[in-house]
Amino acid sequence: MAEPVQVALSLGAAVLAAVAVMTVTALVARRQGRVVVVDVAWGLGFVVIAAACALVATAVGAGEGLRTGVLVVIVGVWGLRLGWHIHRRSSAPDHGEDPRYLAVLGGPLSEVGMGVAVRKVFGVQGAVMAVIALPVAVGVVSDVWCWPLVAVGGVVWLVGLVFESVGDAQLAAYKSLPRESRPAVLDSRLWRYTRHPNYFGDACVWWGVWLAGGLASGWVAGLATLIAPVAMTWFLVSVTGVKLLEQTMMQRPAYVEYASRTSSFFPLPPK
Repeated sequence: MAEPVQVALSLGAAVLAAVAVMTVTALVARRQGRVVVVDVAWGLGFVVIAAACALVATAVGAGEGLRTGVLVVIVGVWGLRLGWHIHRRSSAPDHGEDPRYLAVLGGPLSEVGMGVAVRKVFGVQGAVMAVIALPVAVGVVSDVWCWPLVAVGGVVWLVGLVFESVGDAQLAAYKSLPRESRPAVLDSRLWRYTRHPNYFGDACVWWGVWLAGGLASGWVAGLATLIAPVAMTWFLVSVTGVKLLEQTMMQRPAYVEYASRTSSFFPLPPK
């Protein structure tokens, strides 16, 4: 593992980058009157964090260039794809606030105010970003203990990216069909095996980043950064992902029937 000072500098860069991204996002949200813009900043924020940590590693002469490049690339590809996908989906003039954020805030931004939004959304997501980025912040300033783990992490990341991007594409294709002619729910292809292939893919991406950046740096670094993929998976399943979305979806009888035979997260054969 890297020297404590080097790790501290990289972690500091991650925190400052997260604060900067969320500050800009909050200003954009106030201008647009909707909090959902934070979804675009989520992926892009990790790109900024990875770049900031890599710059620190280069400045202090820490880490190994090849692994640092791998971490920046895999985080960058994931974050840019996700940010662009969400931007295309939510940038339509008639796209209002996401129901998930209405539930979190207790009402629209115009009613609850920016203070509530900063406390419940922007501040929380900024802090979570800094925690989830731990394998990147530690990995870029550390020597590689086990290169095969970097390779395994890359494979897990790729599986996750495929699930997330293909799942998003299949959902977009489904929504583009005329409402009167499309099935009541999307229950084919990846969506036949999991109700949330995009969320499952997201979790795999960050388990891959942890393997390549955290565990590949040694057992101490692996244990110290394990909270990152665990937190990401917990948020996706129990906080902002599956749980919040299905509070709305379960109001549809067709979705209840679909849920009775399809795994909620991990891909499994349908019942």
